[in-house]
Amino acid sequence: MSLPLLRRELRANYKMILLFLAVITLYSTVIIAMYDPKLGASLDLMAESMPELFAAFGMTNAGATMLDFVANYLYGFILIAIPMLCLVLIAVRLVARYVDQGSMAYLLATPNTRSTIVITQLFFILLCTFFLVGYATALGLIASHLLFPGELDVFNYLRMNVGLLCLHLFLGGLCFFFSCLFSEQKKAYGCAGGCLIAFLLIQMLSQVSDQLDGLKLLTPLTLFQAKELAAGRNEALLMAAVLAGLGVIFYLAAVWIFRRRDLAL
Repeated sequence: MSLPLLRRELRANYKMILLFLAVITLYSTVIIAMYDPKLGASLDLMAESMPELFAAFGMTNAGATMLDFVANYLYGFILIAIPMLCLVLIAVRLVARYVDQGSMAYLLATPNTRSTIVITQLFFILLCTFFLVGYATALGLIASHLLFPGELDVFNYLRMNVGLLCLHLFLGGLCFFFSCLFSEQKKAYGCAGGCLIAFLLIQMLSQVSDQLDGLKLLTPLTLFQAKELAAGRNEALLMAAVLAGLGVIFYLAAVWIFRRRDLAL
């Protein structure tokens, strides 16, 4: 691994990462602050008035506990979509952008080998993934403790965030794979972003009605079941582990492809 390259990526991407952290902070604190057991009935009435819209975002039931509320309103869409977008942008900037702009030739002219470069870039996106999920987890713990002491089931909350980490390891691996596969940014963005948007849209459609429920088999996001994780069900944790395993496969495939492909520099 190359520490100078790692520091360079940190300098190049920290502003964008801080922007996404600010968005996560805004949404997480506002939604946690909205928690009120008495408000659940009102939110359920709103969901009944616009069932398709609320169902699409996985917000059909406010739940009886704070953990249920957070799982429904944060982990059903927001903490999937925001880090996902960040990982797409970072992954393409780490490899495909260098190749597309011709900067990869300068990196390869240094004493660093292809393996060193791609492993450094892989380590950086993994670092970003752990940091994004870790920040969201810590923020939820701190905000819930300050606003509603003792209301959050911490153990199952952490289980849910382990599942979230597994999901983003998969999504980051997929994006990094496309970044190593293509020499043009637009193709890498198109395939990585297109797949992730398709996954989200299919999941949203599958939640709208029972007739479209079968669509959930077409998106790997189905393997992340926040409400089941919050309920302490081990099957949901196994599904999340499958996502992490798929992410590892994509990362290994990305390294293999980058080391052996013919780069047009």
